[in-house]
Amino acid sequence: MDKSKMANDAFFDKLPRLASILEKDSVKLFLNLFENDRVGLAWGFVITPQTFNQMIVQNALRCAKVALEGKAPELDGYRANPNYMNQSGYFPLHQAAEMFSTDMIKLLFHYGALANLRTVGPEVIEGLLPLHVAVQNACLHKFLEDNLLPDKENRDYVYRLIQLLCLPEMKIFLDTTRLIAERTDDLLAELWIYIKDGKLAETAVLLLAAQKKIRTGSSFKANGNSVTDGDGFFIISKLCADDILALDSEISQKKAGNKRLKAEKKLKRMSWVLVNAINEAGEALDSYIRAHPEVTSAMQVSHVHVLERVSSILKNHGVFPTGECINTGNLCPYEQQLSRSSNGELPVKDDVHGTVEKAARKKRPKGWELEYTRRSFFPYWKSVLSQLQDMSPMIKLQTIQETEENWNRSVAERSSPISNNNLGLLGRIPQLTSNQQSRRLFGTTASIVLKLLKHA
Repeated sequence: MDKSKMANDAFFDKLPRLASILEKDSVKLFLNLFENDRVGLAWGFVITPQTFNQMIVQNALRCAKVALEGKAPELDGYRANPNYMNQSGYFPLHQAAEMFSTDMIKLLFHYGALANLRTVGPEVIEGLLPLHVAVQNACLHKFLEDNLLPDKENRDYVYRLIQLLCLPEMKIFLDTTRLIAERTDDLLAELWIYIKDGKLAETAVLLLAAQKKIRTGSSFKANGNSVTDGDGFFIISKLCADDILALDSEISQKKAGNKRLKAEKKLKRMSWVLVNAINEAGEALDSYIRAHPEVTSAMQVSHVHVLERVSSILKNHGVFPTGECINTGNLCPYEQQLSRSSNGELPVKDDVHGTVEKAARKKRPKGWELEYTRRSFFPYWKSVLSQLQDMSPMIKLQTIQETEENWNRSVAERSSPISNNNLGLLGRIPQLTSNQQSRRLFGTTASIVLKLLKHA
């Protein structure tokens, strides 16, 4: 049998045990496992990318730090490399971006992770930077998918987009983007690609999160010409204005295709409006966003109050939102469509979300808050890293209370919480198109399984 296949199989044989250790983020247990049975966890003199990737998936910061340092005697000289590509064609920083773990991203940068490595291979969209993963996955946030207007060619879409991005539940998504953008080369070029493609949501995320770097003064080549005047907002605003004038000229000269050109012009104008709105109000909005609590369970302010404050900031900077107000009743996590009172506060009774938060605060495993926020608002099966794979949801997204109840029943029916023959939630994974895809799901599911079992 091929040695690499043997090592790969050995890793997945160890995965339930490894996942249990990483869920506790126990350095002692990890080093003990590695010292006594490293087959599948190491190759050559390197901790395998899939082993390190699992640490990132489970946000096991202490274990990841030890693996990156490689100084523990039990490791016998083995260490993790923050710039080694895994079997799926992406790098540790891509995975950390998908997990929205700012602590893990900081750790990776500290040990030399490069922000300009791109994905490659048949299992992933090629050419993706970690920045693309952060930005494009942020745009999958449930609040954006549920509440953005269908027509992108009007100002109401732009103003609503800005308001939604300033909600506390968006904070970890913007924080992730900001961290990675600080280390990404040619940031304006990446921003301009989003604008040229008419991707307003991605443009807004990058403008709002990375505005400090964008303002510092940048240059890049557009249409073959080097543009170096002023800060990045000035450059991008000028490029948008130039494109609008060029489209005006083209429309006046052509009779055929004017409908398409007019639509393109409207969309480019909205990009210009967006750039200038964030240029004017962005710093004040950024200060307000950074003041939000890190996790949703710590939130005390109603959505109505936040939206009113954001509108006030915009108006104070000459940006006047129009259109209907956002219905705060639609600002709910997956499968937790909670009714809200008229002032946007969660009801006191029958509050499943709040009940689970209180339960979680009593005995919350490390990393639970980050995972809770991610699972509540991010459709991980749609992640940009998974778009070439048949990634339907591993499980139906239920309320966390329902999921825990299911696990309580499951544990009661089995003598062992996790059996090699029947892994509970794992049994609900749909048939996938390849071994590699199923194994990636296996690793992700293992971390969810262990978190839930801890509450059983």
